[in-house]
Amino acid sequence: MNRREWLAAVAATTVAGVPGGAERDAQTARTAAPLDLKDFQPRSMLHVPETQVMRARFPVIDVHTHLGFSAKSAGGVAQGEDMRYAAPPEELLAVMDAVNLRTMVNLTGGVGAGLQESITRYQTPHAGRFLTFAEPRWSQANRPAYARDQALEIERAHALGARGVKVLKTLGLYLREQITSGPLVAIDDARFDPMWEACAARAMPVAIHIADPEAFFLPIDRFNERFEELNNHPNWSFYGRDFPSFRSLIDARNRVLARHPKTTFITLHVGNNAENLADVGACLDTYPNMYVETAARIGELGRQPRVARRFFDRYQDRILFGTDAVPHGTETPQQIFGEALYRIYFRFLETEDDYFDYAPAPVPPQGRWRIYGLGLPEAILRKVYHENAARLLGL
Repeated sequence: MNRREWLAAVAATTVAGVPGGAERDAQTARTAAPLDLKDFQPRSMLHVPETQVMRARFPVIDVHTHLGFSAKSAGGVAQGEDMRYAAPPEELLAVMDAVNLRTMVNLTGGVGAGLQESITRYQTPHAGRFLTFAEPRWSQANRPAYARDQALEIERAHALGARGVKVLKTLGLYLREQITSGPLVAIDDARFDPMWEACAARAMPVAIHIADPEAFFLPIDRFNERFEELNNHPNWSFYGRDFPSFRSLIDARNRVLARHPKTTFITLHVGNNAENLADVGACLDTYPNMYVETAARIGELGRQPRVARRFFDRYQDRILFGTDAVPHGTETPQQIFGEALYRIYFRFLETEDDYFDYAPAPVPPQGRWRIYGLGLPEAILRKVYHENAARLLGL
């Protein structure tokens, strides 16, 4: 039975209930060997242009990278100042020069002595090529004087050379009243108000990550488009238990934005809501102190290219370039570092190519779909690649 005959038989069975259709289907299915989904790596049969973008058209500032990490407790909260680093600067600079990456912003610079070490290792000897963000000292958040002390910590970080502050999703999803136990601490808890204001006073933007994709807050079932990812990493799920809903996290962040209009917030991963650009746009319209960046979300942006292109057109002065790059010891497949990663981002932004992988991996890490290029004009590319970040960071 050829393919046309098989399709006709299926149609007849479905429409007219022809006897024997199920047997024929079963016989056809037996011609293929069983295949686990994890081993399924289909090759596209589309014959469409493929553009290799070896270097970005303009110099790039990557506002979302991780060159170091501080030690964490089992509860996911950073407890100390001990740092581990991804790669020496010489290795990074070689890749940066190859792809026209002018500056990497290390968001996880640590606290105290760890922050000083990060600045000394990357930023000081390579001025302009590496910038460092400080992190809040979460391990002391339950102390009575925390609000005052954390504001002073921001001032000390600025004096050391930190250019901003990074808030991981520790706040809202991991930090608890007793640090690792008790109720979760809300994003808009008043004890952090002095920290936000200290950032405004020092012109230090806050890079804030408050939620993962919306699917991570839904049941891990056959309706969840991230099933494969969550099934492989069930501890990434925030469904159930005492976790806030996805919407409540976004709303709490928005209350912080409204309460601190002089503080600049870079809401990471396209405002943590890349699947709903209408909502992100509404937030940008409401909060002039809000910016977004692209890290680890071109897989979402690129599967809605027409909507995404209109988003870039409208908010071209508020979008920054980011990748979530981690040079070595990666925790997730999309968090890698190398020329291949950057060239995919450049292809997405610069070309109108159809249907290509959003990550340099055999199986896309976030979902089994492919993306389409936006083909941004040069004026918008300059802003996204460099100008917007340079303005925010005072470069």
